Amino acid sequence: MDWQAALIVGLGLPALATAVGLIWRARTGRVRPTTTTTTDVAATRSASAAALGLADTDLGTAATLVQFSTDYCSRCPSTARQLTAVADGYEGVRHVEIDLTHRADLADRFHVRQTPTTLVLRADGTTTARIGGVPRLAAVRTHLETITRSPHVAS
Repeated sequence: MDWQAALIVGLGLPALATAVGLIWRARTGRVRPTTTTTTDVAATRSASAAALGLADTDLGTAATLVQFSTDYCSRCPSTARQLTAVADGYEGVRHVEIDLTHRADLADRFHVRQTPTTLVLRADGTTTARIGGVPRLAAVRTHLETITRSPHVAS
């Protein structure tokens, strides 16, 4: 290989890796709204809870933060603590953590490719948002205020 090709490869690969890393970082933790339509609220709530392996009583009355995690995820415990604190700041919002270590069927059904992954469910059980990676808490609070129509309760 001549020196010009080596120079191009030597400068091009780090530049490409940096660009990919910056794009990945910008996308991780963002609240991505989902579009779901519902016709029967009770049936949707039951179907969502059943699909997740949860009872209706496990879901919040205003919203639910469903966190998918695994045993080997190093960021999942701190994410769970943060999401629990966020949920405690709103009336009727609950945080539920689902361990996917032995539930590959749920990972496939909900297209979980990284942990933590968080779903934000409305009171009727419909998914309103999805967050891949560690969530940006300010964006989670803003989204919760939008779907619950209530401000953050200072604790």
